[in-house]
Amino acid sequence: MSRSRFEFLGVALALLVGGGGPVAAASGATPAPTVVRVDAYGADPTGRTDSTPAVVAALRHAKKVDQGRPVRIVFSKGTYQLYPERAETRELYVSNTVGADQRYRDKKIGLLIEDMHDVTVDGGGAKLVYHGLQTAFASIRSTDVTFQNFSFDYAAPEVVDATVASAGVSDGHAYRVLSIPAGSPYQVNGTHITWLGERSPATGQPYWQGEDGLQYTQIHDPKAQKTWRGDNPLFNDVSSVTDLGNRRIRIDYSTASQPSDAGLVYQMRLIERTEPGAFIWQSKNVTMRSMNAYYLQSFGVVGQFSENITIDKVNFAPDPRSGRSTASFADFVQMSGVKGRVSITRSLFDGPQDDPINIHGTYLEVVGQPGPNTLTLAYEHPQTAGFPQFAPGDEVEFTTQRTMTPVADPHAKVTAVDGPSGMDHDKPLTTMNVTFDRPVPAGVQIGGTVVENITATPSVVVSGNTFRNVPTRGILVTTRKPVLISGNHFDAMSMASIYVSADAYQWFESGPVAHLTIRDNSFTRPTGPVIFVEPTNQVIDPANPVHHNITVEHNSFDIGDVTVVNAKSVGGFTFTGNTVRRLAAPDEPPYTSPLFVFHGSTGIKIADNHYDKGLNTAVVSD
Repeated sequence: MSRSRFEFLGVALALLVGGGGPVAAASGATPAPTVVRVDAYGADPTGRTDSTPAVVAALRHAKKVDQGRPVRIVFSKGTYQLYPERAETRELYVSNTVGADQRYRDKKIGLLIEDMHDVTVDGGGAKLVYHGLQTAFASIRSTDVTFQNFSFDYAAPEVVDATVASAGVSDGHAYRVLSIPAGSPYQVNGTHITWLGERSPATGQPYWQGEDGLQYTQIHDPKAQKTWRGDNPLFNDVSSVTDLGNRRIRIDYSTASQPSDAGLVYQMRLIERTEPGAFIWQSKNVTMRSMNAYYLQSFGVVGQFSENITIDKVNFAPDPRSGRSTASFADFVQMSGVKGRVSITRSLFDGPQDDPINIHGTYLEVVGQPGPNTLTLAYEHPQTAGFPQFAPGDEVEFTTQRTMTPVADPHAKVTAVDGPSGMDHDKPLTTMNVTFDRPVPAGVQIGGTVVENITATPSVVVSGNTFRNVPTRGILVTTRKPVLISGNHFDAMSMASIYVSADAYQWFESGPVAHLTIRDNSFTRPTGPVIFVEPTNQVIDPANPVHHNITVEHNSFDIGDVTVVNAKSVGGFTFTGNTVRRLAAPDEPPYTSPLFVFHGSTGIKIADNHYDKGLNTAVVSD
């Protein structure tokens, strides 16, 4: 057959799947990608109709043609509406969400890459608008997956951003006028406001709803560019509520105290994390690149028991045209039990409802020993359950809760697991029986020992990012593999900018750090301590610290009256070549906080730093 005929057949085949180049003719050559265009399946880039059925059909077809050659799933530039009613549905259990709660076991997923290999979802500059409660995109049991070149948002976020447009006292009674952004439907009912969360076109019922201040509030100051957690005074002592039209609501009060919060934004939400905003599970080599994540519904991007995850040039920030200041229902990025490498670079983290980045494993508590080589292990935090925590071949470490240090001879390999699958509820969701290649060590105690999968721990690079308008910590990281946090800018964190824990009492997020480098970052307007190391060990033994080898070098700290480093139970802490400046008004009182506080730590080196005059550079150590 002639070369031209090969090319003709290749082009014809490519057109059948929505376009693309010819099939590679030479033996051993890298095959050209199969291109699947969602518009060819009826997706509507004008944004007038629901594109969900077309997107589902295109992705299912892409899965069929994913037979040893790359696949590109392509959107046209435009706006696509995606409703949950006809989205893919999977029973899934996700770390740090609603645990084993059966009301939320089924997840709706807008873009599902499942059991696929070498696939790229290329938005081509498109904007995806999600409706209701659904996961924006997911990679499940897939390899070499890239999501790139698109923006996504939710039509009706579960967070209501209410701005105090004006406030005062009239006829002896205080009042506020609230401005509500588009995308937060509401009804005024007497002295209350019902937030409706958008009505389903299929049922006519709201996807979610709540009343007044909902269950949780943060406060954002757009002028100062700061966000913090606090009480919500908007619905105290209400005498009347009036809908003024044009998304403005007047609230009158029975008290005469002048409100002092004009211009502030009250970010109000419910608290159930019903599903992840995006999900990467049992997948390898997954990349998010060149994206605008304008909002993450219900939770953030969760990487769970996957390998090698890259997030590069992703703006986690509200659409500036939306009138909102919130970009996530909770965290932005949560990595749970990931191995290989986690790389988060050149991204913006602006406006979460919890921590921008949290990288950890999970401690399971020993609750039984049915055999000499077998333990019954339990998830202890109610937000995490239902998915497998170990696989045959994984290495574990047995840790004593009170000391947070390993027992004698602490390592074993898993040979068998009897527990939840993460995809169904056929077995108990909070416990599992795990069998090891050796007898359980003598120091392991029921009710006093936790177990960590140390195979599922990543090396980490967090570099070149900006963190702002954060009500909590900037980065939480607990992994024993090398960690580099470099070249980032942290502005006005409301809690520690970098937090290292290892927690076997509350969140059960494992484990110790062994090689953490914090280099060339800038910290402006921080809350102290800026760098906070606080494992949950109840017994502190400086000879047996929880964490090791933390280096803080060549950073700049522009601070108020705060502590820069507060570190507990660290063996080997170096603070060198840093610049610490105090930003203070001329009439501000003298600096009183110690720059350095250490508890139960050894091997501390503080040298060759530059300090402004008047700073308390004494090291407090016990």
